[in-house]
Amino acid sequence: MSIHEVFMPALSSTMTEGKIVSWVKSPGDKVEKGETVVVVESDKADMDVETFYEGYLAHIIVQAGETASVGAAIAYIAETEAEIEAAKSLGNSGGAAATPTSEPTPVAATASVSAPTSASQNGSNHKEGRLVASPRARKLAKELKVDLTTLKGSGPYGRIVAEDVEAVLNKGKQAAPAPVTPTTAAPTITPVAPPTPQPTAPAPIPAAASAVPGQIVPLTTFQNAVVRNMVASLSVPVFRVGYTITTDGLDKLYKQIKSKGVTMTALLAKAVAVTLQKHPLLNASYSDQGIVYHSDINISVAVAMDDGGLITPVLQNADAVDIYSLSRTWKSLVDRARTKQLQPQEYNSGTFTLSNLGMFGVDKFDAILPPGQGSILAIGASRPQVVATSDGLFGVRQQMQVNITCDHRIIYGAHAAAFLQDLAKLIETNPQSLTL
Repeated sequence: MSIHEVFMPALSSTMTEGKIVSWVKSPGDKVEKGETVVVVESDKADMDVETFYEGYLAHIIVQAGETASVGAAIAYIAETEAEIEAAKSLGNSGGAAATPTSEPTPVAATASVSAPTSASQNGSNHKEGRLVASPRARKLAKELKVDLTTLKGSGPYGRIVAEDVEAVLNKGKQAAPAPVTPTTAAPTITPVAPPTPQPTAPAPIPAAASAVPGQIVPLTTFQNAVVRNMVASLSVPVFRVGYTITTDGLDKLYKQIKSKGVTMTALLAKAVAVTLQKHPLLNASYSDQGIVYHSDINISVAVAMDDGGLITPVLQNADAVDIYSLSRTWKSLVDRARTKQLQPQEYNSGTFTLSNLGMFGVDKFDAILPPGQGSILAIGASRPQVVATSDGLFGVRQQMQVNITCDHRIIYGAHAAAFLQDLAKLIETNPQSLTL
């Protein structure tokens, strides 16, 4: 008898447990090698999980909505239909042998991550003959009875996303409305596209309307990931340095190029990245072996999620990418972050982090250092301030407060101050260079 266990995979280096979002296959369904059987929520994203074996999904141990530790068995796959009942008995008995003469064969984990980045490099939404679609697109297609094989994906690397399903349905309605029989009126299905998030601002913090006073609400997977990261940060000795930056020139530039799709988030990330070229220590991180100087300048930007979590999409090589491409990349990252479609390298490869609460009207705040990084910059709101001018008079200038938090094991006060001084000089005297 050959019964294989499907284990909860480790989808990231920090993942200790995962939550089952949905089972793509049901008990008794035939599964092929490399076919997606389950969608798992890791620390920051929903990921398709494939099986290494052909057979039948015999028994589900961990149901949708439940969590399991990495490496724990979440289902059994039987190689033949005749072994399905034995696998069910195995699951019901908590892992004991189904019969004295029929022992299951222990095998290695049968799950692997199906990453969109490996689906295709030419925009195809099929990987070795297998359809590549987001979990939300699969669910919506099933509800609306849309054949995914007829769609062309608009997601990364040709992946089918929910908007592709909605677009086809809307197109079909415009061309030929569904007929209504005299006896039974067909229900009108009007899919509503999710609101387009503003790339310059994080998602509003949810009000937890469903919470009841006195009730204990379990933390989500995202929130648990934040807890682990913040607790890990407590062991790092840090210090903070504040600086006031005049933003009149930056604000003027933003108004000039905003219509071309440029976001303030991209402008700030670009300014920081260019300044980091002169201060590689601020882009470095600590290790037991010494200071790790990173070859790339990857700017993480904190974004609040609708379900209360926090994620940091990464603008990779922000110093080398032009501001227009950087803005388009940022919009794509935020869109996919809100639907939990980011790949691990898109949120865990940052070398320096920005946290901008200025858009909420916050004047000044301190940010907690993310694990594995040496610095994080907290950005406050830009406000008109009365200042003394160089000619001895008074004037009104737009100014914002920034505070940098640094790992004191490798970065000292003078290093942070020099970085902030150069950042202010760039923003105040030469913001136009950010468009070059």
